[in-house]
Amino acid sequence: MTFAPIFPPRTVDPDLLEAGRRLFAQEAGFVAAAARPSALPAEQLPEIAFAGRSNVGKSSLINALTGRRMLARTSNTPGRTRQINFFDLGGRMLLVDLPGYGYADAPKSAIKGWTTLARHYLRGRAALRRVCLLIDSRHGVKDADLPLMGLLDNTGVSYQIVLTKADKAGSGDLAAVLEGLSVELRHRRAAHPEIHLTSAINRRGIAELRASVADFAVAAEQ
Repeated sequence: MTFAPIFPPRTVDPDLLEAGRRLFAQEAGFVAAAARPSALPAEQLPEIAFAGRSNVGKSSLINALTGRRMLARTSNTPGRTRQINFFDLGGRMLLVDLPGYGYADAPKSAIKGWTTLARHYLRGRAALRRVCLLIDSRHGVKDADLPLMGLLDNTGVSYQIVLTKADKAGSGDLAAVLEGLSVELRHRRAAHPEIHLTSAINRRGIAELRASVADFAVAAEQ
């Protein structure tokens, strides 16, 4: 069967858009920061994780989704997030900010430590409903992304590509990235076909991504 990524996403049901708005309008707060597996919080709510290369914009996207500028710490220094950060969203869901991979301004031993922690989380977290895999919309999938995609495929953890920094991408760059994704995702069995294009600056795609995330909170309550 031929895999054909869906971009832009299908027209979103207005009820689901409203559910997303309501979910992310609720109070969001820091729950825990885990630097080792034993520090991971109890699995009580559905979890949506945000993963990607260092400096791809994970923290900025989480802040844009929640409408809170400083919920997740942002930095221009790659590798700033060095543990797994959990944020409670209205007592209905946890948003999970994973350490970036690839280049980071940190010792190799530290990078190995938080990479091992992230892999432990992704392999064995029953509450994890989906991984939003963030890819820079100007550059597309890089070699550093492939090991994580392989891990998620092998463990059957559903993941969805979220293109970031759309405000900085030219139409030619974006077309090339989408063509590359069409090829790359063709044989990725755990990849969701819908690709979200987002910008934390001009808020492009934020409402649609909120709706996609809210679908899991709604399903858990039915």
